[in-house]
Amino acid sequence: MFFNQNDDENKSGEGNLIFPMLPLRDVVIFPHMMVPLFVGRSKSIQALEEAMKRNKDIFLVAQKQAKVNEPRAEDVFDVGTVGSIVQILKLPDGTIRVLVEGKYRGRVLNVLSDEPFFEVDVEILEDPASDAVELNALKRSVHSAFETYLDYAKKIPKDILKSISAIENASQLADTIVLSLNLKLRERQELLEIVDPRARLEKLYEVIQREIEILQVERRIKSRIKKQMERNQKDYFLNEQGGAPMGGKDSEQDEFKNELKELEEAIATKGLSEEARTKAEKELKKLRMMSPMSAEATVVRNYIDWMVGIPWTETSEEVNDIEVAHQVLEEDHYGLKKPKERILEYLAVKTLVGELKGPILCFVGPPGVGKTSLAKSIARATGRELVRLSLGGVRDEAEIRGHRRTYIGALPGKLIQSMKKAGTINPVFLLDEIDKLSSDYRGDPSSALLEALDPEQNHTFNDHYLDVDYNLSKVLFLTTANYLNNIPHALRDRMEIINLAGYTEDEKLNIAKGFLFPKQKETNGLKDIEVTLSDGAILKIIRNYTREAGVRNLEREIATVLRKVAVRVLKEKTTNTPIRIASGSLQKLLGVPKFRREEADKRDQVGISNGLAWTETGGEILQIEVSIVTGKGKLTLTGKLGEVMRESAQAALSWVRAHADILGLESDFFQNFDIHVHVPEGATPKDGPSAGTAITTAIVSAITENPALHDFAMTGEITLHGRVLQIGGLKEKLLAAHREGIRNVLVPKTNELDLSEIPKEIMKDLKVELMENVENVLDRALKNQWRRPKADYAADHARPPLS
Repeated sequence: MFFNQNDDENKSGEGNLIFPMLPLRDVVIFPHMMVPLFVGRSKSIQALEEAMKRNKDIFLVAQKQAKVNEPRAEDVFDVGTVGSIVQILKLPDGTIRVLVEGKYRGRVLNVLSDEPFFEVDVEILEDPASDAVELNALKRSVHSAFETYLDYAKKIPKDILKSISAIENASQLADTIVLSLNLKLRERQELLEIVDPRARLEKLYEVIQREIEILQVERRIKSRIKKQMERNQKDYFLNEQGGAPMGGKDSEQDEFKNELKELEEAIATKGLSEEARTKAEKELKKLRMMSPMSAEATVVRNYIDWMVGIPWTETSEEVNDIEVAHQVLEEDHYGLKKPKERILEYLAVKTLVGELKGPILCFVGPPGVGKTSLAKSIARATGRELVRLSLGGVRDEAEIRGHRRTYIGALPGKLIQSMKKAGTINPVFLLDEIDKLSSDYRGDPSSALLEALDPEQNHTFNDHYLDVDYNLSKVLFLTTANYLNNIPHALRDRMEIINLAGYTEDEKLNIAKGFLFPKQKETNGLKDIEVTLSDGAILKIIRNYTREAGVRNLEREIATVLRKVAVRVLKEKTTNTPIRIASGSLQKLLGVPKFRREEADKRDQVGISNGLAWTETGGEILQIEVSIVTGKGKLTLTGKLGEVMRESAQAALSWVRAHADILGLESDFFQNFDIHVHVPEGATPKDGPSAGTAITTAIVSAITENPALHDFAMTGEITLHGRVLQIGGLKEKLLAAHREGIRNVLVPKTNELDLSEIPKEIMKDLKVELMENVENVLDRALKNQWRRPKADYAADHARPPLS
């Protein structure tokens, strides 16, 4: 850094210099910049005089607020420019015209005095070293962007490019280009405060690109206005000359007047609310004053179209006959007792009360249990229109509430759009997959739904586009979800949750016979051909080709069978021959069974127990495997287990170690062996607070070489003291055990009341036992007695202990 030869007298310490300070209004001085200033404040004049006495160097710094006449130290920025006085001239009115040249950046470390002028201790800010290659690339980018900027900024002479091209120093290049940009004081100061040339060039490139975009938009606006003015002048001239402009102006005007008349009639007859009618009439009045070809007229016309297009008073004639509704629900769905009861309750109460705010029902269950199709049945049973809105992947709040009309291409939200599609104010409105809502920088759609799904507020739902209150209270809202915990708590609080756990084997058989098979028979062109599918074949598909809570895959497999039949009918031309599909022919049609129980699963084994888990797709059986190997007391967990299941394994091992004496183990047993807990199918993530009893049983079985019974499954979390805690999803878990052919299930005693909601046909086939603690579980789940004295442990083993 070059300093004046007289700078020695200004030094205050290592690398610091003392200068008079000149506060500036509305101007930021950069290094390599020469600018004239007019100085009139007494402090500033004295600072200039002092600088002339010393070495003509002065510290130039911008004020934060230009309107401050007598600035104090806190009223100016910390970073400024050390400048040199090139020329000074006293004017007749007492002010001074001074020409200064910026030399280098500096930061105020301390204000030494503020009378009779500011004197400051300044730290010189030198440019840090930067990567030469990166600097060269940045210089080229900035130079190219500035050249583009000059193409749009006509007022700046292009000769400046020659002088800028000659600048090699990156810091000087950045500071020189800043002078040609139309920036605010704060932005200039921000660039001055960036010491690193590389960072300054990056920021400068960003600023230039922004300015280019602004200039491009300005040019487009000017071009559009110019064309519009030329068109209007042409039409006016032809009108005055008695001619007709291209496009037929008279016909356009007549069409526009007819359209205005139609809109006026629609506003008068549509039955809008008082607020909506006033707003629509106001917009129509504005529309009359506009040119029909103007862009703003299109926006206003679209707004009025939406106002008169959505229903305000139109209603569907509802069916209030309980018997008819019950009959429709039974025709469309097998089972689903609780949802059907809730719909009938709603109809009964509405019939008695006369007017009832629409409830918000949420059907929660695994895929394929009939949540969406149940909404169709409800609409048919109540005589209402059905509209469906899928919320999967919706992450923009405006999709629910609409865009404000200030945005180009603004539209109402999906709720209002769906109401227009329904054409009535009392449809059945299905919000599908509400647990799949997400959010990002554009807003939170779940929060936007809060008002719509609150019976106490939705009579004044306000869409951003309409900007008037709209009554949603007569809508029967239905929502569906696979996983309740993914729904935000505030939104869940506004809904009545109805769980659809899944179907039993018997229910699936009846659904396949009464609904799926006839539907797929018609879909695959076999409606007029006598095709039958035996009960045994359906059961085999259910047991060996599908493993699900719902019936979606069951329907796919039935469709596959019928497609094979369709091919056979056309090949053999046997359209009049009855076809019966039995279980024995399924392997030929569907291939090898997808789900088979291994022989090993049908016998008692050491270190293997059956756990019951809940997933978003229904209940599942989890086999827990434990192996004991020589080691140093390490616990290994594999099988892609979640954090909760890992904690369950730790708690299970702690309980076993605490009860080593009851199990007949030496106190140092665990110091010589490693325990490996594994849950097969490692590619599938597993987690949940209900695996404690199964893991404990498998560990005790492996350590004591006592086989666990293969026809037992269990669920429940344990405490360190051995209590078995209450679990959720009991129905789904019992359905999974029933589906896998396991007939003995151990559940927490605290879940005893939940057993009343389990279907009778399931309880008839299962033996459900209630467990209070781990000892109860081990008594039932292990083949042999597990409580033994320590002395008997080694003697009773078939093989010597590991060493």
